Amino acid sequence: MDTLSYKTISANKATVKKEWYVVDAENETLGRLASKVAKMVRGKHKPYFTPHVDCGDHIIVINAEKIRLTGNKMSEKTYISHSGYPGGQKTITAEQLLAKKPIALIEKAVRGMLPKNRLGRALFGNLHVIEGTEHQFEAQKPKELKLDSIK
Repeated sequence: MDTLSYKTISANKATVKKEWYVVDAENETLGRLASKVAKMVRGKHKPYFTPHVDCGDHIIVINAEKIRLTGNKMSEKTYISHSGYPGGQKTITAEQLLAKKPIALIEKAVRGMLPKNRLGRALFGNLHVIEGTEHQFEAQKPKELKLDSIK
């Protein structure tokens, strides 16, 4: 019998092929960069994407300090943290966070777009945000990735 068999392929840890990519954040809008990077980190761009498996690639984001925000978000967007003690709530604007720790700005944006479970915490390990252009992942031979190529 000559029939085609269409079976659903479910990826697992052994069958997933992980790649390394470098993304330049210079003059990129924070939200647009974060959504595309989160998609790549999650693995949704791959044909064998499986929701419960880490299918994503390792993404290195360079030039984190040169990210931009549109409108008045730089001065009006606030990030809230709490120490757990009474009266321990602290707020910081995006402008202050960019000056103090630019890596955290991109990490917070991407982390918010990942699943809120143990898979999301594991996926976050595939993201590497770097200040400047030099990074320590040259041994992995990362490929240059243009954000325009990601849909």
